[in-house]
Amino acid sequence: MDPVTDMLARFLTLVEERKLDQASAYLAEGARMVFPGGTTHSSLAELAESAKTRYRWVRKRIERWDVLATDEDEATVYCLGTLYGEALDGTPFSGIRFLDRFEVRKGRIVLQEVWNDLAEHGIVGPKGMSRQAPADAAPRG
Repeated sequence: MDPVTDMLARFLTLVEERKLDQASAYLAEGARMVFPGGTTHSSLAELAESAKTRYRWVRKRIERWDVLATDEDEATVYCLGTLYGEALDGTPFSGIRFLDRFEVRKGRIVLQEVWNDLAEHGIVGPKGMSRQAPADAAPRG
């Protein structure tokens, strides 16, 4: 991997581990994260809170990085792979396609756009509506 994909891989791992303060250091001021259905977040705390309504937990198996550098200070990076995790109702899932597109400027993420097939596989409904969790189940975000 190169320095940009190394940085993005660290960022994604920290987000998955919910080490949000550490992960936030990789975001530029004013960064946006756009998720399926057009849901836009401007902070990782906001993103984690929203995730609690979609699934108990999710992780990425990264298969490929594609880096398009415009110069040494800017890059557009695509991250492709599959998701695995647990739906709100406790059902495990895996093999769900995802694509993340990042815009990086001066070593910081200014934009993350996320596409995935969670809705197509019934893990979440349209516009992020999720399977209902049992009344006694607490989302683990």
